[in-house]
Amino acid sequence: MIVWLASYPKSGNTFLRAILSSLFFSKDGNFDFKLLKYINKFPSNFYFENIGININNDQEVAKNYIQAQEKINNNNSLVFMKTHSSFCKLLNEYNFSDLNNTLGVIYVVRDPRAIVDSFSHHTNQSSRDILDLMINSTTTGEDENEVKVYIGSWSFNFNSWKIFEKYQKYLLIKYEDLVNHTPSTIKKIINFINLIGKSNYVFDDKKIENVIKSTAFNRLRELEKQFGFDEAEVDKQTGKKNIFFRSGLSNNLNNLIDINIKNKLEKTFEKEMKELGYL
Repeated sequence: MIVWLASYPKSGNTFLRAILSSLFFSKDGNFDFKLLKYINKFPSNFYFENIGININNDQEVAKNYIQAQEKINNNNSLVFMKTHSSFCKLLNEYNFSDLNNTLGVIYVVRDPRAIVDSFSHHTNQSSRDILDLMINSTTTGEDENEVKVYIGSWSFNFNSWKIFEKYQKYLLIKYEDLVNHTPSTIKKIINFINLIGKSNYVFDDKKIENVIKSTAFNRLRELEKQFGFDEAEVDKQTGKKNIFFRSGLSNNLNNLIDINIKNKLEKTFEKEMKELGYL
């Protein structure tokens, strides 16, 4: 069954996928970009074309989310799926998923002030455009060549996945903890997967050590420099790919964004930021 790796864009989902793919899909725990193919994103064209859905028909795509997931879950094995979608009613009518197809969700959250800088660089949009997107967006396409992704605002995306708390199928991970407290966070994730899956995954200390070393930010940045990274966005002006693994975790958010944007984020998302310890 599916374990959703959910997050707002530029919140650390790729870092989480790197850790989980090297942990579950490598022999020794050493990461390389090829391992990411074991954790695909949803929604994605393939899953709907695979069941004969016209991906240009938003209504038909939304209507068949559950059927697409049933196809994914055919072999009844553990499946990690990345998504930036909120857990919402698609087109105000169709469910994103259900308990028959969802084993659980690991939600990665990041300080929204840091997201502005990262998202702006990733998409070549201004910080003010990203601010507007984070506050006001209800539906948006993540990629114009892909089926629509119903991301929602930063706060809506974060709050929407909490529905799984009452089923004990929800684990909240802060990106900052994933970076600064990697060993204990990995242990927390493994325990959660064992709990929801009634499984007994055990990984030796050497493998976990290799996972931590090979997914460290500097290591990921070096891999991108050597081999490139498919998920990096192309700069429309230069035709070259932007650097995906650019800055990691900044120690000084005040230097990242304009003070007016910072203040607007803190005012708009005050409730959630206080809940998460960002304020």
